[in-house]
Amino acid sequence: MPEPAQPRPFRPRNTPRARALRRDAPPAERLLWRRLSGAALGARFSRQMPLGPWFADFLCRELKLVIELDGWSHETRQGRDAARDAWLREAGYRVLRFTNAEVGENCEGVWRAIAEAGREERTRRA
Repeated sequence: MPEPAQPRPFRPRNTPRARALRRDAPPAERLLWRRLSGAALGARFSRQMPLGPWFADFLCRELKLVIELDGWSHETRQGRDAARDAWLREAGYRVLRFTNAEVGENCEGVWRAIAEAGREERTRRA
């Protein structure tokens, strides 16, 4: 007879850090959030959500989709971003990365790319 599954240990979320990240969000993140909030794509997104050891800029658990916006600081953290992306992919998430400039200059195009990724994930899971 198989052994019963062990309960996962409780790991408290770093809620104060998530709140600070939301409060101090750059303009591009706020702009994209206005498009993603309210289930505009037919799925609920959350902002600055703890996911394992990382914080996802935008997370849709239903579609297993993570949206990351990269500002100037990411130019010096490419190794860390690659490690985060690998961890997220291993956990079953699809990661889409856009620069803050892309969002500022073409928010509609970024939103359409996210919508297309959402359609692809729904089709893949059907």
